[in-house]
Amino acid sequence: MRVIVVGAGAVGSNIAESLDDDHEVVVIDTDEDRVDEITYSHDVLAVEGDGTSIETLEEVGIADADMVIASTDVDETNIVVCGAAKAVDDPFTIARVKKTKLLRTWDRSERAFGVDFMVCSNLHTAETIVRIAGLPSAHDVETFANGVVHMAEFTVGAESPVTGQTVSEADQFESLTFAALFRGEEVVVPEGGTRLREGDRVVVIGTRRSVRGFANALTPEPALEEADEIVIVGGSEIGAQTARLFEAEGLEPRLIEHDPGRARELAEELPETLVLRSDATDVDFLVHEHVDETDVVVAALNSDERNLLVSLLAKRIGAERTIGVVESAEYVDLFETVGIDVAVNPRLVTAEEITRFTREYRTENVAMLEHDRAEVLEVEVDEESLLAGNRIRDVIADLPNGVVVGAITRDGEFVTPRGETVVERGDHVIVFLETAALDAVTAAL
Repeated sequence: MRVIVVGAGAVGSNIAESLDDDHEVVVIDTDEDRVDEITYSHDVLAVEGDGTSIETLEEVGIADADMVIASTDVDETNIVVCGAAKAVDDPFTIARVKKTKLLRTWDRSERAFGVDFMVCSNLHTAETIVRIAGLPSAHDVETFANGVVHMAEFTVGAESPVTGQTVSEADQFESLTFAALFRGEEVVVPEGGTRLREGDRVVVIGTRRSVRGFANALTPEPALEEADEIVIVGGSEIGAQTARLFEAEGLEPRLIEHDPGRARELAEELPETLVLRSDATDVDFLVHEHVDETDVVVAALNSDERNLLVSLLAKRIGAERTIGVVESAEYVDLFETVGIDVAVNPRLVTAEEITRFTREYRTENVAMLEHDRAEVLEVEVDEESLLAGNRIRDVIADLPNGVVVGAITRDGEFVTPRGETVVERGDHVIVFLETAALDAVTAAL
């Protein structure tokens, strides 16, 4: 597939990196330095130019393009890019936007603006925050097979009850599969005797009940439905969308916003949210508002440094868990090391969502883990699949090392995969694999 990516920033670069092994990728950007950087770092054709220009699109071969992805930092530019691409030919167009109003306008009109698929960074980031907040200790949460199967990634803490236990000892749940451990740079496929160490990131796949049960066994932190207090710091668009999603879950969060005009606006828009006008870096205010008793603090200010400061202050006075928005991807690991329990980067979240959509040409659903080091795929088994009519134990040796069958659904019902399980045509199989094995696995399944 020939893919044209307009915008070589963090989003565009991540998309190009994810696609360059399997597709012919062209990247366009107006910044000469970005073009040079991506030329040397990725196996793509990088061109300096204006992606809204029909002449530039024709120069890079828009007539032969199967897909155009507009990923600059300007919503209107991305929409114009898609419209220009449609004016020349008919590639599938994907636009990244930040404003949720644009997403709503596009969603209510058929193929508006010449955009075939639109990803809203702010809304998708808020959805990610709420999913992660729903499970204690989770760093990533996804669903498969219409919500029947859940996948989550957790960190094993020093004081966690499962630290030092074997997988067999920790797995007390009938419908749960330990798919993998991320241990530093190593990806470990766990066996019954594998011991869980402090700092391991554990990927589990199973029913919602079993994944939630493991989360509760991993840490004493409350799950979302048990959370009495949720505080959102910052009335940014991400903060506001997060509050709306919490409200949709039946919760009543508090939102702290310093600007009086914005605070008044949010108070009118969010009926179930208590909006407080104050500076969230004021420790006396945080103590007075009992943030020390809060189950979840979401830092959604328009500054990475302030989000880190708020998270550190909240943890220092006793808040249970902090989730922070971090715009700079290079800060994510650092911020999680020094103070934020989970750092969510909107650009990485958006890039992964767009890449996931391109991967779904071959699969039913995809989740990418650890910045695309590994993936969880949902595949519908047909008559040509290696699994069809066979026991899992008989065919697993024919798949690349590290592939784990995490779950099966049959006629909408969950089936716990075991070595003796016979996979039938029409089953939906959810598998864990390292990204390097993607082509081999999708060809076999």
